[in-house]
Amino acid sequence: MLDAEQCWEAVRRRDRGFDGLFFFGVRTTGVYCKPSCPARQPLRRNVRFYSTTAAAEREGLRPCKRCRPESAPGAGLTRIHELCRYIETHRDEPLTLEHLAAYAGLSRFHLQRTFKAAVGLSPKQYADACRVQSLKGALKESKDVAAAVYEAGFGSSSRVYERSDARLGMTPNRYRQGGRGLQITYATAPSPLGLLLIAATDRGVCFVQFGKTATALREALSQEYPDAALEPMRQPPSREFHRWMEGLRRYLEGGQPILALPLDVRATAFRMRVWNYLQTIPYGEVRSYRDVAAALGKPTAARAVARACASNRVALAIPCHRVIRGTGELGGYRWGLDRKRALLAMEKAQL
Repeated sequence: MLDAEQCWEAVRRRDRGFDGLFFFGVRTTGVYCKPSCPARQPLRRNVRFYSTTAAAEREGLRPCKRCRPESAPGAGLTRIHELCRYIETHRDEPLTLEHLAAYAGLSRFHLQRTFKAAVGLSPKQYADACRVQSLKGALKESKDVAAAVYEAGFGSSSRVYERSDARLGMTPNRYRQGGRGLQITYATAPSPLGLLLIAATDRGVCFVQFGKTATALREALSQEYPDAALEPMRQPPSREFHRWMEGLRRYLEGGQPILALPLDVRATAFRMRVWNYLQTIPYGEVRSYRDVAAALGKPTAARAVARACASNRVALAIPCHRVIRGTGELGGYRWGLDRKRALLAMEKAQL
């Protein structure tokens, strides 16, 4: 929920730092604006606040022609993130592309394109991922796999089992057992920022970390996945694994700004939302913890965002190094502030 008093104070000051993070609507004029709008300020009693332009437009408001709030930095992304929240809370319902497009106020084609650009998945794939997240929680608590499958919003258990490797990285029953027997392959390689370990399941990359020694990195991987079967990558590595390692190396050398690695990461729904948002921060740019929290519609959750960044176990692919404190200080980084500083400097130098 937006903090109305904080929002009103930003409007009163015409604070540009809040542009794109929320919008205010004026009941008497029927328009909505950016916090920094230069127009004559309305009376407080006539003002309402919205996390997204879509929320304002659903209440019949139109964009201000003077400040053009629909073009504010992040305005398009906030609409997509609001749709993500809608999908998360309605995952047990049939969500057609037509229905989602109508909710977002976009055409089907524009929704499909902008959603995938922002989130990395299509709306259907995201809805499926939300059901899988729910399924993971249900599998841990339920004694019956079938009951957990239906509780998560899947129409049939057969569909889950058909693609269990892609959905969970394992079968539902194995997931209930804590991933016992899961195969994780790993390899280490030198990089400009120190020794790097990358590990993957059949589904995708699950672990990317820096460390001082191969032994320490192997121990960290074992602590992260204590019930999995860990084995070194055979030599020569598979073509796909080699491509992932090469992509990471080129990124660290400044030659590949976009890392398109398939990920197999598991987290709470909120942390997954944070990680998805981090992947939308453009190369060479930074956001504050407060910026990220506000973009997710939870402006008071900056500390929770910081904890989500600290729990990231896939360095670089989920770029938590692009999140800093609102004061401009770097904040924390689980692999050391020197590496965070070097990564940001490298990205800035390539622009």
